[in-house]
Amino acid sequence: MIKTVLMIEGMSCGMCEAHINETIRRNFKVKKVNSSHKKNLTEVVSEEPLDTQSLKDVIGATGYTLVSVSEKTYTKKNIFGK
Repeated sequence: MIKTVLMIEGMSCGMCEAHINETIRRNFKVKKVNSSHKKNLTEVVSEEPLDTQSLKDVIGATGYTLVSVSEKTYTKKNIFGK
């Protein structure tokens, strides 16, 4: 699994977070998505890497700005944190 971290400018409240989360869920096959307007951050967990240009396009279409994208391998932790 892949964890993609998106830095997004323009989110200012919980509704902005929900808007970004729903946009990503609607346009990409993801396992989990979580946004924070306070950190200007969205974290996405998916089976496959997400296309950066497609992310930029769909987020831009909502009025927000995708500033950066980083990816790393994601390993789900069990209940003991391992």
